[in-house]
Amino acid sequence: MQVYSAPLRDMQFVLNELHTDDGFGDLSAFAEITPELAEAVLTEAAKLCENVLLPLNRSGDEEGCHFENGVVRTPAGFKDAFRQFVEGGWNALVLPAKWGGQGLPEALGKLVEEMICATNVSFSLYPGLTNGAIAAIDAYASDTLKETYLPKMVGGEWSGTMCLTEPHCGTDLGLLRTRAEPAGDGSYKVSGAKIFISAGEQDLTDNIVHLVLARLPDAPRGVKGISLFLVPKFLPDAAGAWSVRNGAHCTMIEHKMGIKASATCQMLFEEATGWLVGEPHRGLEAMFTMMNAERVGVGIQGLGIGEAAYQSAVWYAKERVQGRSLSGTKHPDKPADPIIVHPDVRRMLLTIRAWNEGCRGIAGWISRALDAEKHGETPEVRQRAADLVALMTPVVKALFTDLGLESASLAVQCYGGHGFIRESGVEQYMRDARIAMLYEGTNGIQALDLVGRKMPAEMGRYLRSFFHPVSAFIEENGGEGAMAPFVTGLKRAFEALQGATAMIAERGMKDPEEAGAASADYLRLLGLVAMAYTFAKSVRIAQARLAGGEGDLAFYKAKIDTARFFYDRLLPQATAAFLAIKAGKASIMAMDEAAF
Repeated sequence: MQVYSAPLRDMQFVLNELHTDDGFGDLSAFAEITPELAEAVLTEAAKLCENVLLPLNRSGDEEGCHFENGVVRTPAGFKDAFRQFVEGGWNALVLPAKWGGQGLPEALGKLVEEMICATNVSFSLYPGLTNGAIAAIDAYASDTLKETYLPKMVGGEWSGTMCLTEPHCGTDLGLLRTRAEPAGDGSYKVSGAKIFISAGEQDLTDNIVHLVLARLPDAPRGVKGISLFLVPKFLPDAAGAWSVRNGAHCTMIEHKMGIKASATCQMLFEEATGWLVGEPHRGLEAMFTMMNAERVGVGIQGLGIGEAAYQSAVWYAKERVQGRSLSGTKHPDKPADPIIVHPDVRRMLLTIRAWNEGCRGIAGWISRALDAEKHGETPEVRQRAADLVALMTPVVKALFTDLGLESASLAVQCYGGHGFIRESGVEQYMRDARIAMLYEGTNGIQALDLVGRKMPAEMGRYLRSFFHPVSAFIEENGGEGAMAPFVTGLKRAFEALQGATAMIAERGMKDPEEAGAASADYLRLLGLVAMAYTFAKSVRIAQARLAGGEGDLAFYKAKIDTARFFYDRLLPQATAAFLAIKAGKASIMAMDEAAF
């Protein structure tokens, strides 16, 4: 059964307590965002997600999208839900006020985003891609394009897409073939085929604004010859009404493993009218503004699904009676005990819970950095925030989605055979979670980005944005008293990360394949240390609250219990990751290609 109630208490903890010492808060741009206002936003968002989006999750999966004569219809209920979503201003929550948005902080917006993804990840893709397109247009397009398109997109009347992938090229965009010919009036004629385009066609908005990568006639070969173009579905007629159909058409929608209520389209551009965004041959720079925003958003998808899977599994574990507790009957009034009494079921539930709380803690830190990157009071704060965002973006995308799938799988396991059938609802979480590890750059690509670009960038400056606060926390909190187990465990994992970093840097300079072989394990190791750091901070806060008898004592005790489980049962994976990195590439690369 798909069960979800927004984890508002933990969200408030992350928003108001966990990261107050990170140097990214107290931004004058958000001086009016009080804890009371933030709580009201989260509460109202929870109502929308629980009462409007969640009921459409399974029905949307069962029905899917419909395609006929080039027209896509979303599942029953989606149009009305999207109308409510836009009328409530949820699409414009963190978007720039100058274009009609509300301009709220990402630290708040990402929590709302988690709720949306938890209740209906297919639905989340329609406004999610639009927000990324808005970011790219706002950063790189001409004033004319901004003024023409952004108010409608921010207002929810128009949506946006990202058109990169072609049938023959995905990650290697240097192979891209779509062409753009100057039309002589400042516009271009864009021609080519794109695949895997989320929301490339739908019936939720009046217009769709495609951001399309293409080559100009004089473009150099490879990725340095790619430009970005804005290509709307509809163009204005002589009277200014947006009614003229452009040469951008959906030719089919994909039949997918999951996210079936999201229209994944094959698009054909036939001399479609478009306009250059940014400078010629520098389209990837502009597109990566959108892609980086989307990568963090995809990570949040993994977290959202993980939370929904956890709550559904907990509900079942408390309801399903089967066998008796190993330590003696716990519910003599029932024919058997609920399965939550069994150690292995509790192990699975606590694993999901710990992954979720760890990911939410990291997301809270990075979203505060996203805010400080734009609105920090000093250049030093803005730079440090930008460095942390750059370093952690591939970690958020890859780690959160890896764990989202693992959490969904564990939820199915908690249900046993009932989890394998559609009626339970939890098998959908597994299917929906799987795509997040693939799109916006596969998780292997994220790991390569981390070790190949982010780790050595600026002589290790990005790494320092993470290493310095972790090191300072360890020094400040020592290894004695109630914090000792947590500080000691964090210190050991951090030392493994430092050793792995030096090892990869040394080996990678001599042989790039060594860095590639270590990349996935290094990303997991860095992510585990980040979780250990946020959990240790959580414990320090919780211990102080319990000692002072302040606040929701049951919540703080549970926070410590979850952290203890993480340190005892999950953080040891850091040692395994370090040993795998230490082993090097030899066993990975030894086998002849023909032997596979």
